[in-house]
Amino acid sequence: MQQNPLSRRRLIQHAGALGSVALTGSLLSTRATASTALETKAAKLGFIALTDAAPLFVADEKGFFKKHGMTEVEVLKQSSWGTTRDNLVLGSRSGGIDGAHILTPMPYLISTGAVTANNVPVPINILARLNLGGQCISVGDEYKDLKVGLDTKEFGKALLSKRVKTGKPVNAAMTFPGGTHDMWIRYWMAAGGVDPNKDISTIVVPPAQMVANMKVGSMDTFCVCEPWNRQLINQKIGYTAITTSELWMNHPEKAFAMRADWVQANPNATKALLKAVMEAQMWCEDPKNRAEVAEICSRRRWINAPVADVIDRVKGDFDYGTGRVEANSKFQMRFWKDHASYPFQSHDLWFLTENIRWGYLPATLDTKALIAKVNREDLWREAAKELGVAASDIPTSTSRGVEKFFDGKVFDPANPKKYLDSLSIKYIKSA
Repeated sequence: MQQNPLSRRRLIQHAGALGSVALTGSLLSTRATASTALETKAAKLGFIALTDAAPLFVADEKGFFKKHGMTEVEVLKQSSWGTTRDNLVLGSRSGGIDGAHILTPMPYLISTGAVTANNVPVPINILARLNLGGQCISVGDEYKDLKVGLDTKEFGKALLSKRVKTGKPVNAAMTFPGGTHDMWIRYWMAAGGVDPNKDISTIVVPPAQMVANMKVGSMDTFCVCEPWNRQLINQKIGYTAITTSELWMNHPEKAFAMRADWVQANPNATKALLKAVMEAQMWCEDPKNRAEVAEICSRRRWINAPVADVIDRVKGDFDYGTGRVEANSKFQMRFWKDHASYPFQSHDLWFLTENIRWGYLPATLDTKALIAKVNREDLWREAAKELGVAASDIPTSTSRGVEKFFDGKVFDPANPKKYLDSLSIKYIKSA
């Protein structure tokens, strides 16, 4: 039987169309695979020996980096925040690092060139916050009778008396100029009328050297993360005056940051790192894992400190060394709860405002434009959705809203100037 030429033609056209659809589908599938493929499986990440770097330790130890395809991640100890800065400026191609556990203001200070050699800007992106709170301000045992706490007025008088009597400066140690610890100790002092630029000398000491320096009398007070505050008590050298969430409840602290050129070249690998860090943060937050978090932190490759110096405060238990003891404290470090991981732009604005307050950055700084370049909360949101993070754990705004401090001061992200104007002690530079 002779085939209908029209039917045959239609059959050929239909087959061609199916082939075209199959080819198009194959191309789309290839493109989709290519668009989600990791550009690299390698990254060099720095950390300082502190418990708030735990998400990086856990992501490495528990295989979260590998789970998300980042099989060649190196998590490398840095000796100080200055070293972290220098290695970020170098980048891994020049023997440095691609990203780091870092003090939240540092990506801004590096991106503006405020703390780099010859003030050369090196763009850095904040990808996530690693934790909320968890820092402490400690005081030497020579002030034990004062039981120094939130109010620094009497402590300030004792420091003045010592300075007059000895003719030598009294020292408050922090870890990096313009960094979080610098901000906390300055805020604490200034709230009690102690001028941190006139009444004391602020000095830079790497975290792991705080206890040794307090032991030999190099400082009167310091601000740092754990385990160094607890170790100070265990060695009977000093005590904890306050945990920093007493200054500002659930304040932002460390960030996870990468060089901006690395992020631009490796967007999928960036999200893979983020997903690994987020999973590690969730794991660290779980109370049933806290003892193991402490054990991991104590290991030689990470902090290299006795578990006894680490475990209590990682679990949220605080013995201040003055008779004050709090179990499961509301001031404990948060890794995931209360949106701990999300990098609120409003928090970055507070740190920039405080750096302007103390003269580290100029008052003319375009903070909005700078935050838009440095803060990549958009990538955090993308990674969170890909990871399947619950909607309730993804903030609906880039601002946490109005923040209140222990001394009654209020920071409204919509009006940072009003906050600055309310502060009596400040050193603002016009340019």
